[in-house]
Amino acid sequence: MQLMVKWLVLFSLIFSLHTATAQQTNTLVFYNVENLFDTWDDPLTADEEFSPQGTKHWTSVRLTKKLQMLYKAIIAASEGQFPCIIGLAEVENRWVVEQLIAQTPLRKIHYGIIHKDSPDSRGIDVALLYRKDIIKPIDFDFIPVGKIGKNGFQSRDILYLKAKLSDKQFHLYVNHWPSRSGGYTETVAKRELAATILRSQVNALLLDDPNTRIVIMGDFNAAPSEKCISTILKAIPYPGDDNLNSLVNLSTLWGKSADGTIRNGGQWEIFDQIICTKNLLTDPLIQVQSGVKGICNYNFLLEADKTYLGSKPFRTYMGPTYHGGTSDHLPVKIQVKSFPLK
Repeated sequence: MQLMVKWLVLFSLIFSLHTATAQQTNTLVFYNVENLFDTWDDPLTADEEFSPQGTKHWTSVRLTKKLQMLYKAIIAASEGQFPCIIGLAEVENRWVVEQLIAQTPLRKIHYGIIHKDSPDSRGIDVALLYRKDIIKPIDFDFIPVGKIGKNGFQSRDILYLKAKLSDKQFHLYVNHWPSRSGGYTETVAKRELAATILRSQVNALLLDDPNTRIVIMGDFNAAPSEKCISTILKAIPYPGDDNLNSLVNLSTLWGKSADGTIRNGGQWEIFDQIICTKNLLTDPLIQVQSGVKGICNYNFLLEADKTYLGSKPFRTYMGPTYHGGTSDHLPVKIQVKSFPLK
């Protein structure tokens, strides 16, 4: 009997060691990269300022420097590793995303790209990079955000990906909701429409399978407490409620370790957020780690705010003037513990 107990204990130890070894941590990063444009004028969009002859005097030298700085930020966010997913906002086209890989050490990893030109008037889009050795895409789509009629507008599409991680299916949405340019009151309805569209997508997934795993990332141009996020999208503060299919806004944890992701007029805001279904906080095979510091406020991404004191993101442009920084947003991340693909 004692011998059997010893064997059971030994087997349990071996299994635990195997489980710990087999488990891996993957990082998902989202980054609004502030106007990652190519250097030539696209006659179909309002991008003429981003050219050597344009008002911003955007050159290949400046583009190359920005790509290198973006790479440094992304790798720092992933603690020296290559993220399994990189969601991007404010990229002009697929070519600049390809250059982010080709002109930096990201080329060492086989990254796939998901991108589509959106109807945004300036030509900026969302895009997604994914590690082909970790993420296995099943399907993807681009969901229009806009309105026809007297008060019509067209904004960036929402990028949707259905994929597998650790041989388990999950759904991912990458967002860049309409900006506040023109005033909060004048633009709030646009973000509420984006929230309504996204929520309808989430409802359809949950209706099909209440145990669906969903991750939502993006620049929402809205704080977690605003109506479009908390009431329409129904992304509730961490730790959420008792429903495993509720959307939990992980960014409600981040204010404890960082001021925000963007700063305007001396005021920090958390506009860049990551949201997930609560089941991903307890899933034994794909589990989002809630204790991870989500806002990547590294010193090299910040500069002194001489007007309002404190610090602010070290941005590429200050109005029409080249400033030489990385972005006016800070990257955000989550870490997911999982088992390798079979």
